[in-house]
Amino acid sequence: MIIVDNLTKSFRDARRVEMRAVDHISFECRPGEIFGLLGLNGAGKTTTMRMISTVLRPSSGTAIVAGHDVRHEPAAVRKRIGFLSGSTALYDRMTAWEHVEYFGKLYELPADLLAERMEALFESLQMNHFRDMLVSKMSTGMKQKVSIARALIHDPPVLVFDEPTSGLDVLVQRAVLEQIAQLRQAGKCILFSTHIMREVEKLCDRIAIVHQGRILTQGTLAELRELHRQDDMEELFFQLVSPAVESPASMPSAD
Repeated sequence: MIIVDNLTKSFRDARRVEMRAVDHISFECRPGEIFGLLGLNGAGKTTTMRMISTVLRPSSGTAIVAGHDVRHEPAAVRKRIGFLSGSTALYDRMTAWEHVEYFGKLYELPADLLAERMEALFESLQMNHFRDMLVSKMSTGMKQKVSIARALIHDPPVLVFDEPTSGLDVLVQRAVLEQIAQLRQAGKCILFSTHIMREVEKLCDRIAIVHQGRILTQGTLAELRELHRQDDMEELFFQLVSPAVESPASMPSAD
C-alpha cells in the first residue's frame, strides 16, 4: 500500500551547502499493518511523511501510495490518505462538527454519506459532548480528536500519523493509541512516527530506526532483537544511534 524506494530530500542551508534531510530510504507498509518510524527529533521522520503525503516533493527516489506515485499523481494520493500530526492546525472559529463537515465537503462526499460517517466518528471517538464547541474553547485532547475525525472522514485506505500523541496527557494518549490500533484491525495501512519507545512496542508490527535521514535497521521487534542480539528495545536503539552520532561521516539533517 506504501512502497518507498530510495526516497531522498535535500535542502540548501544559508551558506548554500546541500543538506540531506532524508537520504535514500526504502521501506514498505502493508494493509492491516502499522509501520513505525522510530527516531530522535530531527531524524528525518517528518520530512519523510511530508513527501509521502505530497506536502514536499522528493529530490529523488519514488514513493507509491495506494498505487499512485507521489510525484506524478499527487491529487490521487491525497484522496487516499489521511494525515495527522501533533501540530495539525484547526480553525478556531468553527465547531468540531463544522470542522469535520467542512473537510468532508472538500472531499466531495455525498451529503447523506457524510452525515452517516460523521455520526459514526463522533460516537466512536466520544466527541458528541463537544460537537458544538468552538475549537478555540477546546482542550488539547479535544482538538486532537477533531484532527483524527478530519483525517478519517473520507475513509482513506492509508493513514499517516506523525507523532500524533505529542503534547497530550496520558489519558488522551491512551485513547489515541487505542483508536489507531482499531484502525489497523479495520485493515488500514498505517505509517506511524514517534520517538517514544513504548508506543513502538505497544503498536507497531514492523519498525525502521531512522537517524540523520537514514534507516539504520528495520524489521519486526522480534527480528531486530535477534539481529542485534539485544532484548531491550531502548538499549538496541541507543546501540545503533550512538555510533551514528559519533561517526565523522554523519551528515546534519532536518526533521
